[in-house]
Amino acid sequence: MRDFHLPGRSPVFATNGICATSHPLAAKIAIQVLESGGNAVDAAVAGAVVLGICEPQMTGIGGDCFVLLSPAGSEDIIALNGSGRAPAGLNAEALRAKGLSKMPINTADCVTVPGAIDAFCRLSKDWGKVGLKATLAPAIHYAEAGVPVAPRVAFDWALGAGALQGVARDTYLLNGLAPRPGQIFRAAKQAEVLRHIAMEGRAGFYEGEVAEDMVASLRALGGTHTSDDFANTACDYTDPISGTYKEIELVEHPPNGHGATAILMANILSHFDLPSMDALGADRAHIEAEAAKLAYDTRNRFLADADHMTRLAHMLAPETARDLAALIDLKRAMANATTVSESIHKDTIYITVVDKDRMAVSLIYSIFHSFGSGLASDRFGILFQNRGAGFSLEQGHPNEAAGGKRPMHTIIPGMLRRNGRVIMPFGVMGGGYQPNGHVRFLSNIADYGMDPQTAIDAPRAFSEAGDMKVERGYSDAVRADLAERGHKVMIPDAPLGGAQAVLIHHEGGVLEGASDPRKDGCALGY
Repeated sequence: MRDFHLPGRSPVFATNGICATSHPLAAKIAIQVLESGGNAVDAAVAGAVVLGICEPQMTGIGGDCFVLLSPAGSEDIIALNGSGRAPAGLNAEALRAKGLSKMPINTADCVTVPGAIDAFCRLSKDWGKVGLKATLAPAIHYAEAGVPVAPRVAFDWALGAGALQGVARDTYLLNGLAPRPGQIFRAAKQAEVLRHIAMEGRAGFYEGEVAEDMVASLRALGGTHTSDDFANTACDYTDPISGTYKEIELVEHPPNGHGATAILMANILSHFDLPSMDALGADRAHIEAEAAKLAYDTRNRFLADADHMTRLAHMLAPETARDLAALIDLKRAMANATTVSESIHKDTIYITVVDKDRMAVSLIYSIFHSFGSGLASDRFGILFQNRGAGFSLEQGHPNEAAGGKRPMHTIIPGMLRRNGRVIMPFGVMGGGYQPNGHVRFLSNIADYGMDPQTAIDAPRAFSEAGDMKVERGYSDAVRADLAERGHKVMIPDAPLGGAQAVLIHHEGGVLEGASDPRKDGCALGY
């Protein structure tokens, strides 16, 4: 139990249903959907689409999603891949001929076809109860009426505003400036798009005037996109992947998401006695950082579109984790994980909902970088994701950019099972941090006995691009110790990620929701 003398957040308990997400309006809408007869799928889709209005720098209908779904009355988990593909005309050789060595982040070349809307329509049809008209009605209303900009959203908006170009600047800035907290943001043109989807289903987005607007806008910006690229978009059901850590099964979405990175990192950490270390001490932070470096290096070598990836079994193999764990020096940071491990290897939203029948949904939905590509369609102002930046331009790499291919993705929904029972849908936002965040959350629970809210509140660290980002929640003594071990320690401008979770207490029939104070959101139940 937390110290009530200090600032903090209590978990939320309810019996009928809970939603945890990064904006209170989306959580409220999800609970209203449940109260009016919808199920967890209806509530999650309704809340997710509203988040595109509440947090447009993070997500929107021009983006992708991944979903883990546990049906009511079942312990099975189903994965749905709602990530779009590169246009058929994308060609890595042509990009290399332009002098590029890596994918751009702010041109039409990095825009993949949005996959989320197709996935939402499929979820509603296959698993929902109330239909798209009811599910999308709240988002249509708030797109027109407007939403007051929340404090964390305003902070992120200002940081990302420089990425906006052309129509996107007119659509997502207020009088040329990022909105301040409390200012109203409206997206009336997006309401029109959502009406098309509500009435016509996926055809209202991937065909007709909405698709024509997106294709024409992208081609004018130099893209190769065609109407066929949009019309042929289709999400895919697939089987989750998993690994076991301290008797808890970590269930992840398979590639092209990088959930395998989280499983590998957890497997590496299983070779160390973390419970003997201070949860907020330098030893644990150091080992976690080194494990992340090695797991992410493995990801960079092998992870790709599932149709092009051949080394998934290698990533998940216990021997791989064992051999990588042996490379970690307990007192010294490795300078280059790629060199060290050579011999071994040949801006996002999250929403989770559990309903009265214990259907559980773990849904993550993103446009990748803050404001995605920074490009928007001319007529409807649909902000395009830049997921194509996740491709490699290395010739022969499994993740090499190519037409019709899905890029490596950073967004991953998660679920936990114990003794074969689903106990917790959860997610951690934050770009590349997400696998590290999943494992940090899991370790906080399994190694240190934290409840979900405490596990989310705990300070975080992450080694990325040569820097070790250490939140202010760590002591100066820990930062100094890490620096002595060779880490390039810095305090990041923004906190690391944001997490949400719902713990299912099967024995007592109670749900426990937790929500990250690093975001504006909350857990709500009824």
